[in-house]
Amino acid sequence: FDVQVKRLHEYKRQHLNVMNILADYSYLLANPDADFVPKTYIFAAKAAPGYYLAKQIIKLIWAISEEIKKNPKISKKLSVYFLENYCVTLSELLMPASEISEQISLAGTEASGTGNMKLMLNGAITLGTLDGANIEIGQSAGFDNIFIFGMKTEEVNNLKARGYNPQDYYNNNPVIKDCIDRMYSGINGCQFNDVANSLRNLDPYMVLADFDSYRRMQKFSSEIYKDSEKWAKMSLHNIAGAGIFSADRAVNEYAENIWHLR
Repeated sequence: FDVQVKRLHEYKRQHLNVMNILADYSYLLANPDADFVPKTYIFAAKAAPGYYLAKQIIKLIWAISEEIKKNPKISKKLSVYFLENYCVTLSELLMPASEISEQISLAGTEASGTGNMKLMLNGAITLGTLDGANIEIGQSAGFDNIFIFGMKTEEVNNLKARGYNPQDYYNNNPVIKDCIDRMYSGINGCQFNDVANSLRNLDPYMVLADFDSYRRMQKFSSEIYKDSEKWAKMSLHNIAGAGIFSADRAVNEYAENIWHLR
């Protein structure tokens, strides 16, 4: 179970996850008998009422889910679910069942994050960027026990300074082009021109720049998953390393270093 549960926002980059799913779907359409590690992608999120593009991304996730269900051969290997009305009660069911924790914000945009800590405590292995608390998770569990991809903050800033043009990635990367063209042509009878145009022309959170790195790490994590003993060890390292995120430790440090109560 590959899980991304958090607020639906462009900087959280649920649409990067979606792009990889579309790439997998295209691959399985062309190669239905390929050796492919079965994977279930689970999204749970809420978007601000007036946030149009976020609402379109939710609709896109739903459309992909429905499209895949129509192909019985592919749906045995690839499935997608969007769970409505994400809340604490739902997270209590989801987090213990999660195997991959998607923490894929653009480096330099996430203040910290706490969902990644809760997923870590439940044994999920982080697949993410060097951003927010992912860095502390890697330091505590060991970077060999999580999956890190994408640009670092300095590389993001350098690319912005040089002038980031997402159209170049669309023109030069056939996998990216195919994914975006599917949004234009329609998925489950729905076109997603606004999402596609945003990625091609603006892409403020550099989804296309990080896409290849993300896709490679997704494939690598699937290969590791085949080795159940190695996966279990990585999961246990995450559980064992989660103690640093305890409220007791945080309050004690605040008392000593900020409030000076000792």
